Parts: sequence; C-alpha cells; structure tokens
Amino acid sequence: MKALEEIKVVEFAAFAAGPVVGKYLADHGATVVHIESKVRPDGFRAHYPPYKDNIHGLNRSGLFALCNNDKLDITLNLKKAPKATDLAKRIVAWSDVVIENFSPGTMKRLGLDYEALRKIKPDLIMLSSSNLGQSGPHAHHAGFGSQLSSLAGFTHLTGYPDGPPQILYGPYIDYIAVAYGAVAILAALDYRERTGKGTHIDTAQYETGLQFMAPILLDYKINGKVASRNGNRDPAAAPHGAYPCKGDDSWCVISASSESDWESLCRAMGNPAWTKESRFATLQSRKEHEDELDQKIGAWTTGFTAREITEKLQASDIRAGIVNTMRDIYSDPQLKHRKQWVELEHPEIGKMHYQRPPFFLTRTPSGPERRDPLLGEHNGYFYQELLGLSEKEYQELVAEGVID
Repeated sequence: MKALEEIKVVEFAAFAAGPVVGKYLADHGATVVHIESKVRPDGFRAHYPPYKDNIHGLNRSGLFALCNNDKLDITLNLKKAPKATDLAKRIVAWSDVVIENFSPGTMKRLGLDYEALRKIKPDLIMLSSSNLGQSGPHAHHAGFGSQLSSLAGFTHLTGYPDGPPQILYGPYIDYIAVAYGAVAILAALDYRERTGKGTHIDTAQYETGLQFMAPILLDYKINGKVASRNGNRDPAAAPHGAYPCKGDDSWCVISASSESDWESLCRAMGNPAWTKESRFATLQSRKEHEDELDQKIGAWTTGFTAREITEKLQASDIRAGIVNTMRDIYSDPQLKHRKQWVELEHPEIGKMHYQRPPFFLTRTPSGPERRDPLLGEHNGYFYQELLGLSEKEYQELVAEGVID
C-alpha cells in the first residue's frame, strides 16, 4: 500500500503550480482527478510545446505529460451553470482535497470557493495557489512564474554588471511553490486526522521564492546593501565560475572559497608558475584580478572534457561540476542509478520518460506507474463508477455539454 492510497484529490487546476502538487500526491498513491474541458483544456495541452514530432495535439504535449502522470482526467464545463456547479460540488463531496490555481476570485464567481465548499464537505482541505495570494492590493494581478521571478528579485540578480537583467528560464517559482503546496497539504491531512477539521491553504507563489533570497535580504536589512548582478562571481570565492571544456559548448563549474581549496586546485593544475604570482596569492588579490584568473583557468580546462575535469577536481575535494545539457541529464549516471526517469508508453507520444520524486520511501515506494491521461479519458469510469451517476444522468449531462 502506498503512503497516500486512501486520499482523494480533485484538481480545478492547470499548467504547473496546481497540477504538479497533484502529481506529487499521485506518485504516492492518492487518487487524483484532473478536471478540464474541451472548451478550456489545460494550457499545457493547448499552448505549450514541446509536442511529439512538433505536431500540435491536445494529447501530444510533453510538458502536460510530465506534470500529470498517474491521474484520472475528466471534463466538466464550468460555464454550464447551474448544473456544472452542482456536479462540481458532488465531486468535491467525494474528495478529501481540492487544488485550484485560478486567479483569486474565480472560484467564488463559480460558486466553488472554500466557504461554499466547506458547507458540503466540512472537513475539506483546499489549496489555493495563486501568484500573489488571495488578499492584498495586487492579489488580482494575473501572471505566470516568469513575472514572479522578477518580482522576487531573481531577474535583478541574473546577468552581468554592465548588462540588463535576465529572465530565468521557465516558470521557475511555480516549481518552488508546488513543493510548499504538497507539504502544506500533508500538514493539513495530519491536522484533520487529529482534529477532524479541514483547512484552506492560501499559497502566494511570489512569497515562496523569497526563501532563496534570505542572505541578501538580510544583508539589505542589516547593512543597507542592495545586491545586484555580478555574473558568476561570488564575494567569498575565487575562482568561482563556468569554464570552457573540450567539445562543442561544453562547460564545467569550479569554486574555491578557501586557501586550502586554492592550493588543491593549483596542485590539480600541476602548479603552473602563474599560480605563484603575488596577484593570486590571497583571496583578496585573486578577487582583484579575477578576469585574468578566469582566463588562465579557462585556458587550462579547455584541455579536458567536462567529465574529465570534474572527476579530476572532485578527486582532490575541489568543488566542481559538469554543466549538463538536456541530453546529458537523460544519461546522467547518478540519475540513471536512482531511476529518476521512468519510461512508459503513451498512445500518441510513444515512449515518454516520466519523472520520479527526488526521494525514496522504503516502506511505500512511489510511482510513476501510469502515463498521463488523455483529455476526458476517464469520464465514464469516474462519473459512473466512482461518483455514482446513473447511466441516464451521465448521458444527459454529456448531451447538455456539462460533461464536455
């Protein structure tokens, strides 16, 4: 039996910030039902590549697949009120947990906010994951993770001192927020088991990103210092950067934050004469001549592949690593050993690599076990067998476009 096997979860959610929370729960056995509609399918299905063979299709999105393994998928057109609203409430009454990541106010306009739903399910746990939280002067501003990366300060810190801010790849903070959302739901389940009471969790994705800013937030609060872009540099390490290696666009990263680190690096490089010069003798002097230091180290690293240089330096206890490409990640020996990628067959995508959770539970192993669902794939099974609709009632709702 898996850890969450008896938990039932309903997702009024799309993209990443809601569905990946559900994926984590599904990986550990929860029955997770993803709700969308043909009129408004999940945005990852409809708009975001990659698509298999670069051919658009609602069941061909790799990004949707990665976020939704082991789930059931049903269609419900929430615009068909009041019948759709009534049906949604029956679904909620069946569940333990509701996940939604609409803009604040949307669930209330649909008649499906927490106060309405707790009347039919008093011990309901509901996660509302939005950009800026459910309250405050900017709560109703819509957006995506890329904007949140800017609000949380990441963009201001990314780039070179004489260049513009750089946006991080993808909805970075969405994927931070999902970890908080999953943990909050587990805490709420524990609370419900002890007290019998439900909980409404108000997650502001913006705020979840601030944990990564803690040192520089404190530096401003205590010292009045505003951190800014500084390339790959670090105030407490030199060298500290990405260095070219043998091959096409191949790189390694190296960091030396103490004199013993520096001495170990010098020995690994064969103690070339330039390392004995006074301008490289201390951390402070290396910081003052960091451009030249990077050039000299880069000239040395180009004689090795990224893996060769990483293994050589790590053997001397020097902080070094490979800058993996996406191709490298699929063949990374550490990830292969831990079976991070699970290959499952998908009817339209073919062989798809789904991602395991980054932790193991020895007594209750996790998925993925089942591929992501096709749009509306489980309508009949869920509505009739799990929710208990009669065949007549089910067919009428389909004909009226409520289940669509």
